[in-house]
Amino acid sequence: MELIELLKAVLFGIVEGITEWLPISSTGHMILLNEFVALDVSDDFYNMFQVVIQLGAILAVVVIFWKQIWPFGKKDNRKPLSDSGVLSYVKLDILRLWFKILVACVPAAVIGLLFDETFEKWFYNYQVVSIALIVFGVAFIVIENRHKGKPAKVNSLNGITYRLALLIGVFQLIAAIFPGTSRSGATIVGALLLGVSRTVAAEFTFFLAIPVMFGASLLKLFQFGIDFTMTEILILLTGMVVAFVVSILVIKFLMGYIKKHDFKVFGWYRIVLGILVLAYFGLQALFA
Repeated sequence: MELIELLKAVLFGIVEGITEWLPISSTGHMILLNEFVALDVSDDFYNMFQVVIQLGAILAVVVIFWKQIWPFGKKDNRKPLSDSGVLSYVKLDILRLWFKILVACVPAAVIGLLFDETFEKWFYNYQVVSIALIVFGVAFIVIENRHKGKPAKVNSLNGITYRLALLIGVFQLIAAIFPGTSRSGATIVGALLLGVSRTVAAEFTFFLAIPVMFGASLLKLFQFGIDFTMTEILILLTGMVVAFVVSILVIKFLMGYIKKHDFKVFGWYRIVLGILVLAYFGLQALFA
């Protein structure tokens, strides 16, 4: 029985690693996967598992972009905080990037902490997920068509101002409220609307995920407690490790893909998936 549950955890890790970074909604896919391959665990553990498994995905971002996000060191320090002493090891440009990331986290963090349980009660259902998948799928297609051939206003991470970071954070808030929106999808759509290039939008979205997902995971762990069975520990660790490995591959793929392609294919995929989710659960409720 434990082996079967571990194999299920591997499958969940694969789905998490793929859907967390592609703008296609990890929540929508997790709902579908759990419908067909449900883990034999308590509801409380599963609610925690589907969030904390994201820690593996976060680690993938840290590993791939380490040089771009670690704000300390002498090597490649183009903008030291000071010419000498301890502060010469501080990379001012990366430190500023982290301040912008934290500013972008504020809307979702504040609203999430205050209304997390309310959102789960009212919005974590197949109807909301399906509608969010379809609406943001259409948004991707419309925005890409409108921006076709237009040069981006912001083509580097340094070009993102604090005001721009806060506005991107507001778009992330939409994903925090409505599951199925996709956190990466919402922030990328928001950044594109604000004139940020696809590559920069994707990178900023990846970095933004680090404090957001780490904070959400800690909150879920705190709510669940530390009373794990050995089977639960193995399931959680397996899901996280698999999510880490798959995320490495997916992030590298996406960064290469968006240099030559737009996001419309993800928009069409979201629309089809949203219709399928709505149809499947609608028919299930009709014939129940």
